[in-house]
Amino acid sequence: MGAEKKWLFTLFSATLLSLLLLLLYSFSTVSSPKPFPSIIHHGAHYPPAFAYYISGGRGDKDRIFRLLLAVYHPRNRYLLHLGAEASEEERLRLAAAIRSVPAIRTFENVDVVGKPDRVTYMGSSNLAAVLRAVAILLKVDREWNWFIALSAVDYPLVTQDDLAHVFSSVRRDLNFIDHTSDLGWKEVHRFQPIVVDPGLYLARKSQIFQATEKRPTPDAFKVFTGSQWFVLSRSFLEFCVFGWDNLPRTLLMYFNNVMLSQEGYFHSVICNAPEFKNTTVNSDLRYMIWDSPPKMEPHFLNVSDYDQMAQSGAVFARQFAKDDSVLNMVDEKILKRGRNRVAPGAWCTGRRSIWMDPCSQWGDVNVLKPGPQAKKLEETITNLLDDWSSQSNQCK
Repeated sequence: MGAEKKWLFTLFSATLLSLLLLLLYSFSTVSSPKPFPSIIHHGAHYPPAFAYYISGGRGDKDRIFRLLLAVYHPRNRYLLHLGAEASEEERLRLAAAIRSVPAIRTFENVDVVGKPDRVTYMGSSNLAAVLRAVAILLKVDREWNWFIALSAVDYPLVTQDDLAHVFSSVRRDLNFIDHTSDLGWKEVHRFQPIVVDPGLYLARKSQIFQATEKRPTPDAFKVFTGSQWFVLSRSFLEFCVFGWDNLPRTLLMYFNNVMLSQEGYFHSVICNAPEFKNTTVNSDLRYMIWDSPPKMEPHFLNVSDYDQMAQSGAVFARQFAKDDSVLNMVDEKILKRGRNRVAPGAWCTGRRSIWMDPCSQWGDVNVLKPGPQAKKLEETITNLLDDWSSQSNQCK
């Protein structure tokens, strides 16, 4: 009788184990990423692709990860940078968080800068970090069409399907950059002072300092200024990095000693280059609220700003406090994004549920499904391109 009980117990255990393995297999086939059924297509007949550079400092790991999920699409390329003041542990945790996203693991289109730059906000080391990011993105991916720089305090107001859909009708050599040659008070306070950024040569963090003497405003080239946020074409950035003309390097040497050089370098290069000065659309496509006269930074946006922000037709907004509740409103109403999940697009084919991320399974990533925000963005771009066609607002 003992042997019979032992045999029954063994049979029961084997049956139970088989059922558990069957359930586990069934669950894995539902929840694991579906192998990508087709290749990513690039070219004039397919949607454009964007190269994103997302940067932040110490303590910004979670913000950068949230922003990445909000702007993620398999067709794009992403480079994340936590400044040198952030710890190595924070950098590793960011890399681990990225690897936890099924689509990112499969498409392998997100990188983290392993040897970070020491960036001084007011100095030219910030510009150097952006140029380095451009060089990296040009090296790792030859297919993107526009470069977008974001900081940890930014957030999108459109989905990537919205953005790619609207930009499918835009000439791919156009550059969206807010610019003017009317320097105003900046001529005396920004361009004539000679500043030095120790972040370019010191291992420790240090603030910029100013020389006792000033220099005259250049007359060998025309200086332009504007917003440090932009959407720049691949062709223009190849000119800046690999330039066959010496203009980008000459201006880089000058702007090395200009305060907030990122507010003038790209603007001056593009408007002094005959090949590109007619490609400038005078807008940074950002929603910001400034004091009058403007201070160093725009206001922090909150729930009271949501309606005006959502109706603005802008692509991005800044700046936001960490985990402000207005970001949850953007996730829910515009991006349709769940917590710690990628903002869904037409490429996501999984069922939406508490247990399942719809973007853990996917189909053809070359297909777009724009939402309501695309119409507002389309109106903005149409108005901007009308101004561009009239050449009334270009490099003046």
